[in-house]
Amino acid sequence: MYFLDKIEEIAFQPFFKILIKEAKKATCTRSKCGAILLKNGEIIGKWYNSPPNSLESQRRCSCEKSMYHKKVTDKTCCIHAEQRAIFDALKNNWEKILWSRLYFIRLDENETPKRSGNPYCTICSKSALDVWISEFVLWEEKGFCVYNTQEYNDLSFDYDE
Repeated sequence: MYFLDKIEEIAFQPFFKILIKEAKKATCTRSKCGAILLKNGEIIGKWYNSPPNSLESQRRCSCEKSMYHKKVTDKTCCIHAEQRAIFDALKNNWEKILWSRLYFIRLDENETPKRSGNPYCTICSKSALDVWISEFVLWEEKGFCVYNTQEYNDLSFDYDE
């Protein structure tokens, strides 16, 4: 892993605003998240978290996690923003997804960008690996942290609450 340098951060600022805008569209009542996929300075996929196909009948945001069956490993009803951005890129630009970079942001209750903690989502890390996304970027305390997708996947599997 490494952090974007100041020049890369400045170049990313217009995309950071788009990333935040995507997260603000999230319909999940638990967490507002957004993701974009970039390749060669072009957005090839973007989205936010919401129930599958935005179907209100599939919303389970108000359920307590303990109510889910133990076989349900992802205790949210929503499709993750990262997955949605990948789906968007595959639908529209499938040939460009190879070796792209995925950026993720979460907003707080005031819709202000929130710094990320350690990588932990194996659903998204496995999805990114499967379509050959090369890097996964989180906005952390020290700046934009870039993880090789294999490293991100390993760290996600090693995560221990």
